[in-house]
Amino acid sequence: MSTVKVSVPATTANLGPGFDCIGVALNQYNHFKFSPIESESPNLTIAITGKEAPKVNCDSTNLVYQSFLRLYQYLGQTPPNVAINIELGVPLARGLGSSATAIIGGLMGGNQLAGEPLSLSEIMELAITIEGHPDNVVPALLGNCQLSVGEAGNWQICPIVWHPDLVPVVAIPNFELSTQEARAVLPTNLSRHDAIFNIARLGLLIKALETGNRDWLIMALDDRLHQPYRQTLIKGFNSLKKASLSVGAYGVVISGAGPTVLALTSSEHAKQVSLAMTNAWMHAGVEAEALLLSIDFDGARVVT
Repeated sequence: MSTVKVSVPATTANLGPGFDCIGVALNQYNHFKFSPIESESPNLTIAITGKEAPKVNCDSTNLVYQSFLRLYQYLGQTPPNVAINIELGVPLARGLGSSATAIIGGLMGGNQLAGEPLSLSEIMELAITIEGHPDNVVPALLGNCQLSVGEAGNWQICPIVWHPDLVPVVAIPNFELSTQEARAVLPTNLSRHDAIFNIARLGLLIKALETGNRDWLIMALDDRLHQPYRQTLIKGFNSLKKASLSVGAYGVVISGAGPTVLALTSSEHAKQVSLAMTNAWMHAGVEAEALLLSIDFDGARVVT
């Protein structure tokens, strides 16, 4: 067995009305290296680099290693002793799919060291089972913008065409928001009126992303399933949204569970939108970094 390197892109999920079913791969990455350990002791070492490295567990509870183990459990094999090196490029607990990169990285690394017994679709099924929903792990694995529909053992994955002039701009604040906390504020029931509201906008969103139609996007990115509740957890969200729309953003949504905020705009207005986002948060007392990103069309990549 040789050393395996896996690069996995960040993701932004939901895109307004696409709650738990739409995700997009972005050109920010976590990198993972898996090297077999020949001796029996130690059986695991984990080294992590990056600004947020001290926040990540370096023992057997690490999500990358847990996903690595899950693959071997699925195969019914004993996992090899391994040294894992993690290079962090995706912020933690910010709504950019850091946990999805860990899951995909662990599964892909394990599959390579095992001799590639599993197909991409089998890896995808395992990843969805571990994560609990497909919106982040599917684009992290496959790249592109992906719509995931179905249930365990019967997933239909539909790539969504992304218009080349649509620029995703993310504003990443200096505070975290756990997915568990973001889910806790969601209502348990939804009115028929709100259900129809989201169904209509999800259909429109797919066409708007394909065509880049500004008027369609402005309407399609609205939502009543999760954003009205989650935005209460994100300080300054309304001011940031208003400022972004005033300088040319087509729409402003919560990225994943938050607190990162995503704006979609044209290349012409992307810089102004990024400045408006950081300035609005600065006035609210929040430090933030804005990034002009692009779509990753390759997904997880493996080098042996």
